Amino acid sequence: MDNFDPALISVVMPCHNAAPYVDEAIESVLGQSYPQIELIVVDDGSTDGSTDILQRLAADHPERIKLVYQTRSGPFVARNAALAHANGNFIAFLDADDAWHPDALRLLHDALEAENADIAYCGWQDIGEAATDPTPKALPLLDAGEAASHFLEHGPWPINSVLIRRPLIDELRGFSERSPTAMDYDLWLRMLARQPRLTRVPEVLAFHRSHPHGNPRIPRWRQVFDAVAVRRDFARHHPAVVTRIPPARLNELIYDPLLHEAYRCHWRNDTESARRLFRRAFRKADWKAGDLKHLVASLLPAPLYRNLVDTVTRRRSARIGG
Repeated sequence: MDNFDPALISVVMPCHNAAPYVDEAIESVLGQSYPQIELIVVDDGSTDGSTDILQRLAADHPERIKLVYQTRSGPFVARNAALAHANGNFIAFLDADDAWHPDALRLLHDALEAENADIAYCGWQDIGEAATDPTPKALPLLDAGEAASHFLEHGPWPINSVLIRRPLIDELRGFSERSPTAMDYDLWLRMLARQPRLTRVPEVLAFHRSHPHGNPRIPRWRQVFDAVAVRRDFARHHPAVVTRIPPARLNELIYDPLLHEAYRCHWRNDTESARRLFRRAFRKADWKAGDLKHLVASLLPAPLYRNLVDTVTRRRSARIGG
């Protein structure tokens, strides 16, 4: 086994164009009440001034901040790069636009040690102008199977709401890069498949920032397809973990988001994502007769589908206006 510092927490932070937030994020790491922390920041080709901020802070705290550079490869490649430089026996993740309560890592570490657990998780709160539900979230104590069921239904917890023992991350070889927009989801489920011991810190210690438009370079259909693939593969490869979920319900958890998100994209006028999602839902989801007009229309070539949607939208607007 590698000789990691047994008390050190390595904080992994990818950063791409986070200049308005990264100073605050790093200060929330440096201000932790837990004393033994290193921060590995991977600058993922920033062009907005983030690099200058990172270099200034790294120069001010050379004993605590390690700065790594890569050329626009994405946050999960950045996290894997940071893990390769980490020296701690515990791993925490903080994105460059998120933050922690000053006692977050101390309380999570204390819980891990007290329970001899593999993963400690805490409550969190969504922040930022796009936070649709800023109510603090505090979950009950769950075992690995219960947590897996929760993730299949609700998606993963924010990645900054956990502290993980290093061997568990190393056994999984970090983040898989096969589903580019759902790699945190994939890592969570692969960890839970190993039946780790979980412990809970009920306090709200993690703050996750929501942005109004997400990442404009990644279409919504791709994000949904990746999440479906992660859920499907988890259920196929780890049947013992999902055995408590009835088969019909499991199929709903895996595929029904296709139809739900197709309608959301339709009403947001994201016709390309709507078309792709309706097409996949036609084959995989449990749809009803009322969905059929959208599902059949999605089989049209993209230009015809877009023209049809535009025509229907104009007629609907004309009726409302008249």
